[in-house]
Amino acid sequence: MGQFKKEKARVARSKEGGDDRATNIRVKGENFYRDAKKLRYINMLKGGKAIRNSAGKIVKAADFQSTEVKTARVAPNRKWFGNTRVIGQKALEDFRESLGAKIHDPYQVLLKQNKLPMSLLQDPTKQGRMHILETESFSSTFGAKSQRKKPKLAIGSMEELMTKVDEEHDNYQSSKDTSLLANKEKDFVDEARAWYLQAGQSKRIWNELYKVIDSSDVVIHVLDARDPLGTRCRKIEDFIRKEKPHKHLIFVLNKCDLIPTWATAKWVSYLSKDYPTLAFHASINNSFGKGSLIQLLRQFSSLHSDKKQIQIGFIGYPNTGKSSIINTLKAKKVCNVAPIPGETKVWQYITLMKRIYLIDCPGVVPPNPEDSETDIILKGSVRVENVPNPEDNIPTILERVRKEYIQRTYNIMDWTDPNDFLEQLARKTGKLLKKGEPDFHNAAMLVLHDWLRGRIPYYVPPPEDEKPPESKEKKKIGVEQIFKNIAVSSNYLEDDLKKEEFKQKKDESEDEQEDEQEKEGEAPAEDPADWDEIFESVVGEEGPVTKAPVIEGEEEEEEDQVDSELEMSDMGEELPSGDEEDEEEENPRKKKKAAKEEAPSKKKKIGVHYYETANVKNRNRNKVKPDETAKKVLNSRLKGSAQAGSKRKRR
Repeated sequence: MGQFKKEKARVARSKEGGDDRATNIRVKGENFYRDAKKLRYINMLKGGKAIRNSAGKIVKAADFQSTEVKTARVAPNRKWFGNTRVIGQKALEDFRESLGAKIHDPYQVLLKQNKLPMSLLQDPTKQGRMHILETESFSSTFGAKSQRKKPKLAIGSMEELMTKVDEEHDNYQSSKDTSLLANKEKDFVDEARAWYLQAGQSKRIWNELYKVIDSSDVVIHVLDARDPLGTRCRKIEDFIRKEKPHKHLIFVLNKCDLIPTWATAKWVSYLSKDYPTLAFHASINNSFGKGSLIQLLRQFSSLHSDKKQIQIGFIGYPNTGKSSIINTLKAKKVCNVAPIPGETKVWQYITLMKRIYLIDCPGVVPPNPEDSETDIILKGSVRVENVPNPEDNIPTILERVRKEYIQRTYNIMDWTDPNDFLEQLARKTGKLLKKGEPDFHNAAMLVLHDWLRGRIPYYVPPPEDEKPPESKEKKKIGVEQIFKNIAVSSNYLEDDLKKEEFKQKKDESEDEQEDEQEKEGEAPAEDPADWDEIFESVVGEEGPVTKAPVIEGEEEEEEDQVDSELEMSDMGEELPSGDEEDEEEENPRKKKKAAKEEAPSKKKKIGVHYYETANVKNRNRNKVKPDETAKKVLNSRLKGSAQAGSKRKRR
């Protein structure tokens, strides 16, 4: 059979191997249902199984199934065999000492971490227990059949043995001694706690907490000022210290308006030894510590300038005021708040500024076997409605609170026992059952509600300082707070409010005498008060320059202007002399008047009606409007003519 013209040309092209279009042309008898690409795809679907022969042995292994290892070869490159980083033992020792001196300081921040094996540099404080008898018996170590020349001993001398015995004697706790009969295992176990006491311990709540910790750069632990140590989560602190050492942890002592100011100052100084601590009073209208907290958050924001924004997570016990603090910072209600625990169910993400975001977390109650049922209820982690017998917790409240406060709150002067107190309260408030019997249950719930809402004055006194206070020569660092400005809402007695006043007066008088003795040798002339010094005394001398705490409607341009002004003042502007300052103080009113006169007069915008000026639908705007009097005359004439016409028709 001969070739046609087109087929002849195609064969010629395919022989030359020039045009790609020849591959698309199909010939009679060619399998055009499956090409090489389709075949590879089908083999991929069929693949994954080994090919076996009739005996069942693998002829061809499946992908990634063959056990044959190809001979590997290391590239002859110098970087695989040379030392990448070389450091001496002296440098390592110096680094270890300097790191150990500052690693536990909460006010020191590691800006840049060297590429060093930190786990090898940090010596563990606790030595692991050596199971010597399990690995090497006594006979293989000592005696005739000993196989080791030098035994491993935990104690090298008698002095070390004596010190170890003394330490164990001091740290001995009879409750943990299993050799005592009282601590031996019994045939029965203690009854599990009721379901309502396990609030804040569910798996879902802990998952929410870990999500907040993972997402936050700064973790704020909110404490109740009435009982800071009772609402402190040690387990979470240890977790952050061990697992998340790069995250910052600070304490916020909320509800400081419910305790005296001297107690707030002492608690802040006590807790500041572990982590930075701020006193706070959450209120949208009359708050305390809002500017200090925003200033601290801005310092963290400038510290992490490499990040686009930083996240601030709020954690703590239920009903400590985490959501209220966020509402105070935003100056409006963005989180639902209530004086009952468990109002926040899930974590919430709130924008405070362009570079600062806040994360609200539900309250978490770490399990503590030392806490009794009454302690858990009085910490505010359980809803009072769920407590079946609230009257069982009243004796503890009467023990903790002074009798004068109970008398003043409920106007009950005397009682013999808690039941007598509840009976008087029930009759006074009208909570009675049938036949006039007092309702102890509702009366006890009333007392618990007042306790949780802060209507009963109560606080845990701060521990006394073992060490004397540091000298005043130490420089002030960070954010300073003036605790005198706290508006204490709880009505405490004078002896509670002024407990530390006499000590402070004595210290102040001694300091004044020392200052007077020092100033006797100096010149008697005194310069007027400098506003920079006053600002430093409040904010701190070494503290970084921060901006005013603007919350809503913050713009980047305003921040830049404030920054530039503060930088100009810091870079050494010429300050006015003392005489000029005196003149400014004498004539403040004249300056204000001159400033008002110099200020350009700003014209107020006057609204213009659009349809009076714009030409809508080509209407004639130049048309003269008739007078109102002429309109009235015309209307009266038209009415008169209409009436006359109607009379004629009737006739």
